[in-house]
Amino acid sequence: MTAPSHVLSPLTALRFRLPRFGLGGSPIGELPDADGAAIATATIDAAYQAGIRYFDTAPSYGGGRSEQRFGTALARWPREEFLLSTKVGRAVDGSADFSADGIRRSLAESRKRLGLTVDLVMLHDPGNEHWQQVIEEAYPALHELREERVVAAIGAAAADWRLLDRLVRDTELDAVLLAGQYSLLDRSATPLLDRCQARGVRAIASGVLTKQVLGTDRSKQTTDPGVILARRLLAVCERYGVSLPQAALAFPGRHSAVASVLIGAASRAEIRADAALVRQSVPAELWRDEELLRLLA
Repeated sequence: MTAPSHVLSPLTALRFRLPRFGLGGSPIGELPDADGAAIATATIDAAYQAGIRYFDTAPSYGGGRSEQRFGTALARWPREEFLLSTKVGRAVDGSADFSADGIRRSLAESRKRLGLTVDLVMLHDPGNEHWQQVIEEAYPALHELREERVVAAIGAAAADWRLLDRLVRDTELDAVLLAGQYSLLDRSATPLLDRCQARGVRAIASGVLTKQVLGTDRSKQTTDPGVILARRLLAVCERYGVSLPQAALAFPGRHSAVASVLIGAASRAEIRADAALVRQSVPAELWRDEELLRLLA
């Protein structure tokens, strides 16, 4: 395959780097067809205007609609100013194909839907049942695409930190995208992040604004451990003038392996509100609070 003529953006030309926050593409793909394209463009424009320069999507997000919508919106902005990632291994209908040919075909189809070059391409939910094919075919295909400079960086995305940990251990990835499992309410993926730090792999955290974080109505009785923990964390945060969503967005980046946090949004108002939270600094004293440390232990 001939390497593309596209010159890598300043974000990736010397060394692959990730902006601190990015916009995740799953909600964009789920917007209904009627007004979805217009709402998606308005949302992506608002993210860009708020300073977000990393955008992540996948073929299976909305059956290809997410990629198409990102491509349409981002085509109006200078390509060298932002970083774009998508995924391979899962088709628009969610079916799996981790063969070498399938990986190359998937990326080619994504680039066609996007109408843009891709900086980072990631294996999408490879799963243990596909492990042998991932190691023997999918990863080598990604490695070749990186060597050919078709993409600047390669990685894997999953909701299972143990699977990502195996990939970080056994391959040479640039990045992993972890859906959940490292947030204020769930830090089970800490061993993965520690391995990423040791091997120089950049971690991307998503799913940090959970329903427990966004909905902490203390007037309602509950036995849900997640809700109870969220309320206790909120009480500590409030002493420092910090909202729980604000702390949740800031928390993952405190681990040195976490290079970026993805924010999911499906409206201009939603991404503007999230971007405003990102711009608000969290007092260092909060992270040293003894009660907070006990709750996070």
